[in-house]
Amino acid sequence: MNTAIHTEHLAYNYPGVDDTPGVAVFEDLNLQIQEGSFVAILGGNGCGKSTLAKHFNAILLPCGGNVYVCGMNTADEEKLLRIRRSVGMVFQNPDNQIVANVVEEDVAFGPENLGVASPMIRQRVDHALKQVDMYEYREHAPHLLSGGQKQRIAIAGVIAMEPKCIVLDEPTAMLDPKGRHEVMQTICRLNREKGITVVLITHHMDEAAQAQRVIVLNQGSVLLDGAPREVFSQVEKLHEVGLASPETVELCWELNKEGFELPLEQLNAEECAQTLYERLKV
Repeated sequence: MNTAIHTEHLAYNYPGVDDTPGVAVFEDLNLQIQEGSFVAILGGNGCGKSTLAKHFNAILLPCGGNVYVCGMNTADEEKLLRIRRSVGMVFQNPDNQIVANVVEEDVAFGPENLGVASPMIRQRVDHALKQVDMYEYREHAPHLLSGGQKQRIAIAGVIAMEPKCIVLDEPTAMLDPKGRHEVMQTICRLNREKGITVVLITHHMDEAAQAQRVIVLNQGSVLLDGAPREVFSQVEKLHEVGLASPETVELCWELNKEGFELPLEQLNAEECAQTLYERLKV
């Protein structure tokens, strides 16, 4: 499997103000994200999640080390357009990414700026809207849609540019549970059915549990990295950095403190209920 994104000894400092020293975010961060994978990145406030995401399509450039996207160094100005075509970004507030008064015009904005021919733009827009189940809203005004629908439109706008990878920075943070569910369904389907590499920055553990791989950042370094069951079973280590496992894992962990001997691998309610049933019927 090829590598989609590779950080090599990444270092980054936010510059200081009025002769004050800058703030070091990363000093020596090494990561590889494989093509076609679904990776969730977790961490407390200030750990560098969003800063890292902005390095993935050269919004930010390293102060030291390198970031490679599909083999291209983000520091190479000649490759900048190709890099940003390869990695699409979806941010927390969909209103900040919606630029047109009609849904299909908004989705067409990205391809138009890439110089895609008009007949191909039409095909891309229709295809992208169908991918996020928003085709029937193509002639609607975006500001009349729900938060979840707006975020799906933002995702469609990225899909229309045909990136190999989509990086989503807290895309559900401003949404209600229904909107969160809609967006996560869309993300999972794009990865599963279309093979698009997905990097999800989130603070919702139940969302991270849907990924194939979870990376936990702490103070600019990788604290944990592995499959969701492996990472979330390390409850105490997560607690030490102000994070929690999914509620189902936390429940079993609390029961174990009372004398139960339950595995800490239950990432959803069905698995948790089955584990408790098996334990209590003995």
